[in-house]
Amino acid sequence: MTAVKDTHESDRDMTSASALAIHEETVRPEWIDHNGHMNVAYYVLAFDHATDRLFDLLDLGADYAEREHKSVFQVQCHINYLQEVKEGDPLRFTIQLLDYDVKRIHFFASMYHLGDGFLSATAEWLGVHVDLTARRSAELPERALERLARLKADHEALPQPPQVGRTISIRK
Repeated sequence: MTAVKDTHESDRDMTSASALAIHEETVRPEWIDHNGHMNVAYYVLAFDHATDRLFDLLDLGADYAEREHKSVFQVQCHINYLQEVKEGDPLRFTIQLLDYDVKRIHFFASMYHLGDGFLSATAEWLGVHVDLTARRSAELPERALERLARLKADHEALPQPPQVGRTISIRK
């Protein structure tokens, strides 16, 4: 049993002035580590599920990859673990588009505890559109660029999340 709920539609109205509520799922028993909470590796997996919904929305998902032999590769990710979640906890994911160009997509995902509402983790991603035959970067299709433009315009009014652009260091 997967307990995954997709919240995407191919032509979703992208005009609300908030981060895009994109995905929901439940913390699975196999995701729990010896500390009794969700293991770090499964945060990446859960965020990846939400990312898949974004790419489906942009028509850049699995169907697109099969049809066009192109896809988006994630080339950088930075996760902040803010509050633990445990087995059975319901999760809600939002995505905020930060920027894009003809080959790249920069976005920010947030993972919330659906029941209690707290922010559990965030992930900042940079993806590159790739021609799967040539295995090289390629320009995004016009329809995806149009959808990205609408989403970017919608997200312009949103404040930049404080975790964006962070580096790892020990504060002195």
